[in-house]
Amino acid sequence: MAPPVSKAVRATVASLAERAGVATSTVSRALRNDPRISAEVRQRIIALAAEVGYTPNVLARTLVGGNSGLVGLVLGPIENPFYAELMQMVVARAAARGWRLMLLHAGPGPIEEATAEALLQYRVDGCLITSAELSSRAAAICAANKVPLVMINRVAWEHGSAVSCDNQAAGALLADLLIRAGHRRLAVVTGFATTSTSTERAEGFSRRVAEAGLPPPLCIGGENSHARGFAAGMQLAALPAAERPEAVMAVSDILAMGVMDALREAGVSVPGEISVVGVDGVMPARRAPYYLTTVSQPLEAMVERGFDLLAARMRDEPREEEVVLLRGSLTIGRSARLHPDDLAGNGQNGPEA
Repeated sequence: MAPPVSKAVRATVASLAERAGVATSTVSRALRNDPRISAEVRQRIIALAAEVGYTPNVLARTLVGGNSGLVGLVLGPIENPFYAELMQMVVARAAARGWRLMLLHAGPGPIEEATAEALLQYRVDGCLITSAELSSRAAAICAANKVPLVMINRVAWEHGSAVSCDNQAAGALLADLLIRAGHRRLAVVTGFATTSTSTERAEGFSRRVAEAGLPPPLCIGGENSHARGFAAGMQLAALPAAERPEAVMAVSDILAMGVMDALREAGVSVPGEISVVGVDGVMPARRAPYYLTTVSQPLEAMVERGFDLLAARMRDEPREEEVVLLRGSLTIGRSARLHPDDLAGNGQNGPEA
């Protein structure tokens, strides 16, 4: 019998085969649960692999089969709790599917072309993009090399499919909520002008305000961060009381939190003097001191649907690019003066957006 394999030396398919007294092909098939290998042999080889701490050589598998088993993940700035919650959901759902994630980008700003190149260098089988802006050149590189892309939380401008909350509907729902409560002077705090989430939420809100025959909302913004929300809140607080908006819709919860912090620091009561609402449904915004009224994104459903789209494309199933919109749900907090009928839920989830 061959000597036992030392745990100090990395176990390989060859060393497992030598110790088990079988061919390397038998070990490979057993570890893949190939039915051509008997249950007794499969169990013996799997137990041996666990004993010596064997893990598959992903690089070798990539060279042989062309697939790495890796999925690239591109995140927005983790300062925004939405992306932290989204990352947790993505990691959990990926593990349930047996996928391995490679974090390629995290933070603000566009995806650099080097990030798109990394998708190819590491032979990533697919990529999930949650926020960062995909440049035309990066899209062309991925498309030319048949790297499937799925965006979650935004709409793809070019190559790739997307799953997003229905942002137009979310903005319209919040406008209806504020108008029904009697607010007439309204404002919108926006994010980046190039992101679909920001523009669509603002458009849905503004369109509904126009349909109600009210003046166009005051628009402030340009970046999706607490600091930008705080600056917008200070700008609103500096207006004469007679010119201040009665209610503000921020296109994200992180912006809404910044607006509320600034207004309160400036001595402006929320919601006594100005109502504030947001979109995303992140947990910090729903707790003290914010208790934000917001449209919560269906995060779990968005991630699961995004994984389904990516899995189909990674299997080379012939499909057109898709854009899937899912409805968010209204969460009533304490940050806005609302119509009594809308307060009947006592802080529970309300109608879908």
